[in-house]
Amino acid sequence: MFFDWTYIYLVLPCIILAMLASAGVNNTFNKYSKQISRRRLTGAQAAQRVLDANGVRGVRIEHVSGNLTDHYDPKSNVIRLSDNVYNNPSTAAIGVACHEAGHAVQYAKNYAPIKLRAAIIPITNIGSKLAMPLILMGILFGFLGELSYTFVYIGIACFGLSFVFQLVTLPVEFNASRRAIRAIDQQELLTDEEIKGARKTLSAAAMTYVAATAVALAQLLRLILIFGRRRDD
Repeated sequence: MFFDWTYIYLVLPCIILAMLASAGVNNTFNKYSKQISRRRLTGAQAAQRVLDANGVRGVRIEHVSGNLTDHYDPKSNVIRLSDNVYNNPSTAAIGVACHEAGHAVQYAKNYAPIKLRAAIIPITNIGSKLAMPLILMGILFGFLGELSYTFVYIGIACFGLSFVFQLVTLPVEFNASRRAIRAIDQQELLTDEEIKGARKTLSAAAMTYVAATAVALAQLLRLILIFGRRRDD
């Protein structure tokens, strides 16, 4: 009976890391959601201040339902802030809102990594859908010899696009957080003490992207090891 040790020592630790990162960002956000800023600016107001300070015009700020569903939609040119961020004057809400405003500034300033990420999204989506079917075809058509491995390798390459996307996402997210903290400091949206809450919230969120990248890399390496070993056999 075949037991896949590659999952145990490669993928599982990264999945556990991702779970811990997810729990960490929720716990950190909940903690600093209780720290109300002295200026009592809401997340939406803080995001608008960041846009104004960077000369970015025409970006709408809207409310979206859900918990930590905040995002910037470049197609609609809209920053959508969640229930606990949009009208919340906490240091956590201001940190998250300014981070999303940072993404809008990235597009306005033609920040290269975010343009690259946007460009590879369609290819990544196609690759993620084709990866496993191609690998399964390679397994089912094993009687074709080398041709079957061609399907497998193309499938693994398609899966690898997910890792490339996660890798490109890292500088985008870190840069948006740096822009957010810099804007909060320069515009004095929070005091020196309060800004620590925003920084810790964004640092916790950044760990979720690091963990997602680790999971994607581990899964890619697992596929390479499994099918490389089978071919040697």
